[in-house]
Amino acid sequence: MSFHEKKAIILMLTGTIILVAYCTYAYQKYQLGVIGTNDMKFWSGIILLFIGIGIVAAIIIQIIFHIIHSIAVTVQERIRNGHRNEKEIQKTIESDMVPDEMNRLIELKSIKIGFIVVAIGFVTALVSQVLDYSSAVMLNILFLSFFAGSLSQGLAQLYFYRKGVKNA
Repeated sequence: MSFHEKKAIILMLTGTIILVAYCTYAYQKYQLGVIGTNDMKFWSGIILLFIGIGIVAAIIIQIIFHIIHSIAVTVQERIRNGHRNEKEIQKTIESDMVPDEMNRLIELKSIKIGFIVVAIGFVTALVSQVLDYSSAVMLNILFLSFFAGSLSQGLAQLYFYRKGVKNA
């Protein structure tokens, strides 16, 4: 499995954990009666809180992932060659992390898919307002559509790395 595939999986897992934490927290607060469906200040606040938590978690996990990847490459080189050649190890790590044309094409195609999913979620959120659902429902649909867009982008990346892409 390539570096970029592992990176996509890690980002999808991070996003899923954040979403599960958000849903659990919001559901518990709602069940306890602490909030109502029209309490926009609360819903906006927890969504912003979990967006912030997600950003910080993604940064920290990416740093840890890069450190672990570098250690794994070093260990593999040591096992393969029996000694440690710093220049070869550095070259291998850099070549893994630097995107080439195929990686960029995969990224662009997967971003397009993610944006389509977010756009569908946005339209669904607007429809929820036309159908007189509460504004909190609209906020949650938007939040979930951004998660779904991110997840579909990661899944598309994995698919394109496995199956390949055409430049058309």
